Amino acid sequence: MAYKPTVRGRRLVRELRRLREDKGMTLQDVADQIGWSRATVSRLETGQTRPRHGDVADLLAFYGVSEEERDALVTLAKQANTRGWWTAYVDVFTGSYVALEDEAAEIRTWDAQLIHGLLQTEAYARAVITAGRMLPTPKDVDRRIAARKNRQALLDRHDAPRLHAIFDEAVIRRPIGGPSVMCSQLLALADAARRRNVTIQILPYAAGAHAGLDGRFTILSYADTADPDIAYVEGTMGDVYLEREAETEQHRKRFEEITALSLTPAESLSLIVEAAKE
Repeated sequence: MAYKPTVRGRRLVRELRRLREDKGMTLQDVADQIGWSRATVSRLETGQTRPRHGDVADLLAFYGVSEEERDALVTLAKQANTRGWWTAYVDVFTGSYVALEDEAAEIRTWDAQLIHGLLQTEAYARAVITAGRMLPTPKDVDRRIAARKNRQALLDRHDAPRLHAIFDEAVIRRPIGGPSVMCSQLLALADAARRRNVTIQILPYAAGAHAGLDGRFTILSYADTADPDIAYVEGTMGDVYLEREAETEQHRKRFEEITALSLTPAESLSLIVEAAKE
């Protein structure tokens, strides 16, 4: 099973890389002096392997960190190895996104094609999965539906993140699954829009050209300031995770520009309800 680093795992690898760089050492320097291969040190620093807390403790001792910092980072290594609910669906979730989403304090997302997965009804999700994934059997579709339902529980937790979702008007006009399925989905979307931790806006056709024309994206933000925002761009040829400040700031600005052109949440709710009636 490929290792998919959580937010804590990403924080750990950043600290390990920082400690090495503070010492002015290369990956090869560290490998030579502690008797590891360069690849082993590199995999730990890039989150490509599950961090064993014994290995982390050895690295920290080598770097000469204080006992307090060493204890904190070893604890972080142990937490990074905690298996989340999504590990039961490794056949469905092939990237790190769900693990990162599960720990977010705020989710900002833009989509010009589909209702966000956290807000999809089962019938709508089934239509989307069947059309887009080209799965071989109904059992495969059911498996993905079950995974999506587990993922949606995120919004019902006591520490649920804030979700701000903006959809192009085309999303609420395209009858995915047929009129009945789409009507039920729009009514469910309207209910979601009334939730305390959910904001939904619609970008109307009249907005014309806008900052979201390049495609959908999501920005994940975290309660701990030690964890930087992550901009996630999903594509048919693979997913991209952007963490550099310049990259995430660009996506934050894009989201702000789309927000400014969109209908207000109240206006958006009225449009969603109207579309459901149609």
